[in-house]
Amino acid sequence: MGTPDFAIPSLRALIESPDDVVAVITQPDRAKGRHGDISPPPVKVLAQQNNIPVYQPEKVKNKGFLPQLKALNPDVIVVVAYGQILSREILDIPPKWCINIHASLLPKYRGSAPINWALINGEKVTGVTSMIVSEALDSGPILLKKDVAIEEDDDVKTLHDKLSKAGGELLSETMNGIRKGDLTPVPQNESEATYFPMLEKSDGLIDWHKKAEEIRNRIRGLNQWPGTYTYLSGAMLKIFKADIISGQWPVVGGQAYQPGTILDISDKGIVIATGEGYLSIKELQLEGKRRMTVAEFVRGHKIEKGMVLGS
Repeated sequence: MGTPDFAIPSLRALIESPDDVVAVITQPDRAKGRHGDISPPPVKVLAQQNNIPVYQPEKVKNKGFLPQLKALNPDVIVVVAYGQILSREILDIPPKWCINIHASLLPKYRGSAPINWALINGEKVTGVTSMIVSEALDSGPILLKKDVAIEEDDDVKTLHDKLSKAGGELLSETMNGIRKGDLTPVPQNESEATYFPMLEKSDGLIDWHKKAEEIRNRIRGLNQWPGTYTYLSGAMLKIFKADIISGQWPVVGGQAYQPGTILDISDKGIVIATGEGYLSIKELQLEGKRRMTVAEFVRGHKIEKGMVLGS
């Protein structure tokens, strides 16, 4: 059971394993893009390329679909970024386990956006966990874990790809352990559990009073969706990439700069004062325009030192 690109290495690992993938359950085809073209989930495409039967129930726990699921008679159900909640009736179908690959080192970062929140919070290490699915969100017993380092230049796209690959590798190890019967489930320590919510559009609004490092981490964690944004002369300005400027910026007149103030403009970056430290914006997009490098932006838009970004 899986849907997006994140689940592809895991499905591929199952296809290449000694196990028989009897079916793939995925979300229905959805409209995507500016023109609303109907597109199949990536997992469906890979399944069909390998002649695996595909089921796409609107709600997997609907009574009408349960007989079909039971008729498949699976020994194990593997869930990777499926996007639907499984009922107890479904969890009880496989005689072995219903297992999940989660993109964090549980019990930390439970919830639907662990990759984003790990970046936003400035973590240096994250990982993937294989666990037995329970009715409570991401709280089932742990089978195996795999650490993944977060590099300074990682953003949500690069970290997603690292964790997706690691998830496929961990699933292979987990399935080998299930075949051999040598895995021991370990209950999660609830005292160490952290939960982070689904992302909302408002999470992307930049608060220039925060530290430069905090703002940059938010940009790294949200630059796919919802994107980080501020306002330039009343128009929304999305920021996709920024670097921290070390040291102190010269202060004119002995008075500190208001957070959000533009201090310098060049082809190399637009330097902004924050609550602590300075950011150099590298990639951005003004409302109604395309995404640009800073060099392209400064040549085509009216922007001056001393202007203050924000609502």
